[in-house]
Amino acid sequence: MAELCVDYRLTASELEQFNADGYAGPFDLYEPSEMERHRRSITPKLLNPKTAIYKDEGSAVTTSLSNYDRHLDIDFLAEHITRPEIVDRVSSILGPDVLCWRSEFIVKYPGDEGTDWHQADTFSAVTDSRQPQILWPEGAGAGTITVWCAFTDSTVEKGCMQFIPGTHKKPMNYDESKTLKYDPDSINSLEKAGVKRGFFGYDYRQLQRDPNWSPDESEAVDMVMRKGQFVIFWSTMLHASHPHLGLTKEMRLGYVARYVPACVRVYPDRQMLDEFHGYASLENYGCVLVSGQDRYGHNKIAKTTFGGTPFRRR
Repeated sequence: MAELCVDYRLTASELEQFNADGYAGPFDLYEPSEMERHRRSITPKLLNPKTAIYKDEGSAVTTSLSNYDRHLDIDFLAEHITRPEIVDRVSSILGPDVLCWRSEFIVKYPGDEGTDWHQADTFSAVTDSRQPQILWPEGAGAGTITVWCAFTDSTVEKGCMQFIPGTHKKPMNYDESKTLKYDPDSINSLEKAGVKRGFFGYDYRQLQRDPNWSPDESEAVDMVMRKGQFVIFWSTMLHASHPHLGLTKEMRLGYVARYVPACVRVYPDRQMLDEFHGYASLENYGCVLVSGQDRYGHNKIAKTTFGGTPFRRR
């Protein structure tokens, strides 16, 4: 008997809520025991990334890029970014032709500070060249759709994310043409509104258009998730995270996949990925077409190791 094809697209009411708030979820994807099994199976590859497409080539004093875009060489992650539970929902927001342009792990260990409130439009603030990492057609949009999947339980005590709903529709509070300066002494030492918040030696306040501005945290929503759940949100929505209070020895591990419509140019006219003073060649990089067709030819399209080519909705 043929397996039924389940449609996971956002309903009209879910889409209305997403457009108003800037996020949707959390949604179930894996059972906790299944997620734990997958996490344990890929850990050796993450700790010894010989097959990763990026080899650090610069003075990567603050960041290693070798664990970015591991969906291009790890089967489980290749399958994960193409899961219909994710892709159907994302394509109901972005349209039928969708690219996964990036993925990364975000780790918070016991005692780690929370992450600053921030927004990202073109992701140029993280590059030394100040060049945009993504470029929408003029007047077509901004930001990317982020799918954040909990690989471990994500609680307030362990540093779960926080969102301020509706901020994706307001003017950007951050100027991505400004420079972030690395200061190792600031790690776990910056305090904002009584909470330790930074970003691995960076201070997102350096990007603020108004240096005296601060978000209204009374409007913040805590995004608590069990392992195996995911949430979808616009990168232009104000988001942050709580500190990991160290009440448990378990880290908080999230896996982020970022999606754009195929009309967007990714790393336009660039041969190197430079981010937070880490540098690597883009020679082996490519976007993954997860839904529909590439009608534009703007970007190099990669195949993953998962069955040679990823699952794709037609």
